[in-house]
Parts: sequence; C-alpha cells; structure tokens
Amino acid sequence: MAAGQSTRTWPLTQTRPKPLLPVMDAPLLAHQLRALDGVADEAVIVIGYRGDMIRERFGDSFEGMRLRYVEQREQRGTGHAVLQAAEVINGPFLAMNGDDLYDPADLARLAQHKYAALARPVDDPCRFGIFDIDENNRVIGLEEKPQQPRSNLANIGAYKFAPEVFDILKRTPPSPRGEIEVTDAVQALATEDAFYVAHSEGYYLSIGYPWHLLDANAYWLDHFLKHDIQIEIPASASVNGIVHIGAGTIIRPGVVIDGPVYIGENCALGPNCWIRPYTALGAGCRIGHASEIKASVFFENAAAPHQNYVGDSIIGARVNLGCGTNTANLRHDEQNVRVLIRDALVDTGRKKLGAIIGDGAHTGVNTSIYPGRKIGPGLNTLPGCEVRFDLVE
Repeated sequence: MAAGQSTRTWPLTQTRPKPLLPVMDAPLLAHQLRALDGVADEAVIVIGYRGDMIRERFGDSFEGMRLRYVEQREQRGTGHAVLQAAEVINGPFLAMNGDDLYDPADLARLAQHKYAALARPVDDPCRFGIFDIDENNRVIGLEEKPQQPRSNLANIGAYKFAPEVFDILKRTPPSPRGEIEVTDAVQALATEDAFYVAHSEGYYLSIGYPWHLLDANAYWLDHFLKHDIQIEIPASASVNGIVHIGAGTIIRPGVVIDGPVYIGENCALGPNCWIRPYTALGAGCRIGHASEIKASVFFENAAAPHQNYVGDSIIGARVNLGCGTNTANLRHDEQNVRVLIRDALVDTGRKKLGAIIGDGAHTGVNTSIYPGRKIGPGLNTLPGCEVRFDLVE
C-alpha cells in the first residue's frame, strides 16, 4: 500500500512518495521487496501520490521479482487500497503498509497462515490498534487506540489474506472518517472465520515522522552494513570502523571517516572533513573543507561543501548548504526536541535532532538553524539568517 501523500513527513515527501525515502541509500520500497524474497513471487504495488516516480524507479521487476501496479485514485483508507488489487490477485497474498520495514522471518511466519496479522508488544498501546487474543493466538477482537486496552499487542500493518477478503471489503461500510478500513475486515474475519496473530520477533521500523528515517538508517548501519571500500584511500586520510565507500567517490587528503558510515557512489569528500558515525550519504554528495557530518542522512547530490556542521539532520536531494551553515541539534535546556507537525508540536523523544531540509533548498552563508526546524523544498535563506521557525510554504 504505497498511495498515500504522507503530510506528517513533509518536507521530505512534498517532492517524492514516502516509499522512495532512502535507508542506507536504497528506497524504503526496495528494502520491503527484498524482505519478501522467498515468500512472494510477485508484488502488486498500490500507487497514488506521485506514483509515476515509483514506476520509473522500479519498473516491471526488482531483483527477479515481478512487479505490477494498480492505482488508488482517491485515498479512501487501507481497505480501499487493498480493494484496488482485487482484479489482479487470485490467490493468497500479504498486504503491507508501504512505509514500514518488516523482518523477513516475520513475514515468512505470517505467510504460513490463511488469515493473520503481524503484531508486537508496545509501550503505549493507546496509540495503536490493539489485539485481544486467546491462548491459541486466535483474535477475539481488535480495538483502535483503546483508552483502557486489554493488552499491549499492537497491530503493525502486515496481513495475510485469501481472495475472499475482497468480498468482505466490498460490503464494509465506511468508518466515521469516511474510509474503508482493512481493520474492519479483520474484525469480520475474526467473527466469521479463524483469524490469528503472528508474533513479530524481529525488527519493525515505522517511518511515521521525518526523524524516524534517522532511526531506520541507524538500525540498518548497525545490522546490515558491510565493510566495502571500492576506491583507493590516500595515506593522509583515516577510515575507521565499518565503512562502505562506493565506486567513483573521491577522498581527498585529511578526511576522517569513523564508521559505521555509508558513502554512495560518485561522492566527493574533503579536504579536511570529518564524517562521524551513523551517517549515510547518497550518490553524488559533496562534503567539503572543514565540514563535520554527524549521524545524518544526505539524499542524492546534497552538499555541505564549506565549513558546515550538520548533526542528526536529514538533508534532501540537491540541497546546497552555504559556507558556514550550521545545524543546532541540542536544546540548551536539554529537553527533548519538539517538531511542528500539522500545527501541533510533537515530542520527538530525541535529545538531539537537527534540521529537516527538503529537496533543492539552498542556504545563505552563515545560516544558523535551530534544532528540529524544517526548510521546505526549493526554498532559500539569506546570508546570516537564523532559522528559528519552520521555513515552509
């Protein structure tokens, strides 16, 4: 299910659909498809918002898996999204959120059922759909965001269905918010047939807000990064720990790289810059003299070329940071950084969070950006600017 616009992850998704956000220089959707290796022989991708970008990026196959596309012209809920695939699916299938990363072993275990959903314990059940199950893992009920939850076993948005679910969804009435919910079909199946929970035992990474992309990249760097340096490193540079450096990248004198770090193809680093742990640079990035990059994600062709500090930040494609542009990533009172999302301040749960900058933005020289501030795609700052509030259109 990859059709949504995802306004909670703006400005990153103002110019691309969420399934194309990068985790260690590969789109979310690529990681999802790889997790299905050996479980599914083809994938039907439900597209909508900027779906042409997904088609162009992935085409008709991915690493031997056949891909087909159906369009959800109106985003009318998860159940409505599943219904769009009714004409092209004639056998058992998994239905998955397009912005979550699931452990392959969990998906394989889910696929063994006729009707089931992945679930895992959570600390804050009032924010999730919560399953009530019996001793055999059979679902008794599913309650959305309960005020007095009976358990902490949360629905995490991956399901195993048979084609009969399409008939159930067709007769499912819209929810109070006017959408056809896949969870209503789960409720019906739990009543009419045996519907089970498959317990999630591996990783589960949900990209609900922009800073979750930092979490996902850090997890991938910790668990999946392989030491692979495809270029010659000059004697005056220092590379420590587990580091990937792609072909065509240039490392100039005085560069220090402390892994885990991922550097894509055709990047240019230095002279005299410091790439600190948990940084992921997409293809074509430039990090120049006296710049320091810490625990940040750079999309393709982004640049911090002159005396920049970028910490715990997400820098969109083709962004250029002017000389002396710095991102503050820690509040002076050391409280959690809060970010404005849909006119409400959201506690990120992070002590450190820098800037979130959309594709194609440019900053003027000596721009200073407060913690957790956003700059929209294609926008500019003036020289000496203080970004105290979000700069968006």
